[in-house]
Amino acid sequence: MRSIRIANFKPEMRRFIITLSMAFAVVLSAAFTAKAQSQNFKLGQWSEIHNSILKELNRSYVDTLPLDRIMRAGVDAMLEELDPYTVYIPEEENEDLQMMLSKTYGGIGAIIHKKKDENVIINEPYAGSPAEKYGLQCGDEIIEIDGVPTKGLETKESSDRMKGKPGTTVVFKVKKVRTGDTLDIPVVRERIHFPDIEYAGMLDDTTGYILQSGFTENVSGEIRSKFQELKKQGMKRLVLDLRGNGGGLMSEAINIVSLFVPKGSLVVTSKGNTEESAREYRTESEPLDTEIPLIVMIDSGSASSSEIVSGALQDMDRATIMGKRSYGKGLVQSIKPLPYNGQMKVTTAKYYTPSGRCVQAIDYSSRNEDGSVGHIPDSLTREFKTAGGRIVRDGGGITPDVDIDVPDYSRLVYALVLGGVIDQYVIDYSRRHESIPAVDDFHFSDEDFEDFIRFAKTQEFDYRSSAKTLYDQMKKELVKDGLAESMKTELEALEKALEMDKERFIRLKKDEIVPFIEEELATRYWFQEAGVKVRLRYDEQLKTALTKPLI
Repeated sequence: MRSIRIANFKPEMRRFIITLSMAFAVVLSAAFTAKAQSQNFKLGQWSEIHNSILKELNRSYVDTLPLDRIMRAGVDAMLEELDPYTVYIPEEENEDLQMMLSKTYGGIGAIIHKKKDENVIINEPYAGSPAEKYGLQCGDEIIEIDGVPTKGLETKESSDRMKGKPGTTVVFKVKKVRTGDTLDIPVVRERIHFPDIEYAGMLDDTTGYILQSGFTENVSGEIRSKFQELKKQGMKRLVLDLRGNGGGLMSEAINIVSLFVPKGSLVVTSKGNTEESAREYRTESEPLDTEIPLIVMIDSGSASSSEIVSGALQDMDRATIMGKRSYGKGLVQSIKPLPYNGQMKVTTAKYYTPSGRCVQAIDYSSRNEDGSVGHIPDSLTREFKTAGGRIVRDGGGITPDVDIDVPDYSRLVYALVLGGVIDQYVIDYSRRHESIPAVDDFHFSDEDFEDFIRFAKTQEFDYRSSAKTLYDQMKKELVKDGLAESMKTELEALEKALEMDKERFIRLKKDEIVPFIEEELATRYWFQEAGVKVRLRYDEQLKTALTKPLI
């Protein structure tokens, strides 16, 4: 269609059009001004009401006001009306914020186990940590921390006393796990950093593998280094595993994408309500390798920066995305300072992949039990196209090119893991075994499993099957409805069929249980990387991915 130029009209028509345009501009400007004034008025009105309520309560309320509690509750309730990621962080929680942003803290570098009215147990020291350097082992009992008995402490208080400024010393009174000796062990705290690269190695003669768990500063540099090492070992294709990776710094996501695509490629676009929030982010460095085949593994726990990496590489047809649909967090947060050393993590923009998709879930208040995006019909989503013309959709997360099911675990396994039964067994095992074979040669034997059964039978945990829990709930509902008595015979028969004693159920689920025990034992004796190697041994989703054709 040809454009119509105003110069083609008669003079009186031109004057009319110009006058009309100016009038429209004035009306539009007035509308925006009125909206801004209305917002400002409402904000001022609410501030005045809020302050008046607090003053009146302080003056008139029958009891002493718990000011700290009600003010925090009020702030949290206000922010809950927005999105799940806009939160207030008071000064006393700044350490937790730094832990979230940088995965670092000052301490000794160990996971502890604590039961009420019992001593602290060293559960899992980290490789190279002060805990390891000063000889603390899985199963060691911490009787005192700087002279304070641990039996009377809660878990958090024990942990807080072990943390502290790097370079400071904490003194533990320790009962050693194998000798039974009680020693005073001074430990110098260090800055503990949880690595973003949990493991890098070769899965076979030609397949390299990198497990990335976060996006803190310089993880892209670590991936560059690991990639080069794997190339020297004969890598011909790479698996980048982002399953369970909840994200982090957007800048690191961009830097990771830049390793595999041409310089100047568009990675992500952000859009918000301010001019500074509307930006395009492109790669700024020369790539490391634009040809090597890439597999990126994602799941419902892959969020934020993980979705930027997988979405960008998918849109550029640079990688084959495999696994399950990602979490669906397409929001950008910024940290804003507040009075009295508080901070607010506030959502300032949404981000979009190169094809124009926003991965933010359409309704982030309606999710599955694991937090992942629920089913979204195609009618509520829009189509976009990758660089090669493949169709991809928005509406919630990154949908993999190759969907691969995750193995289902029985309710019993969840009870053993989340209930701490396996953890307790591993600590007990460590007390009785000074060493285990090297991780590649280590397997939990049939004799070991019998030992685990004996231990598990002494522990209190809910070992009902999923079917039995549904039956118990159904029976309660039948009792409420007055139908249980009339169905007594049928219910008793069904209950008898569903009943299974603890030992029998554990034996039935041996193949599910053993990998978890092996991983935990490998971690205690050979640290975290060994645990990952055992996990890979049983990773059926990854094994399936390696058999699939790439795009």
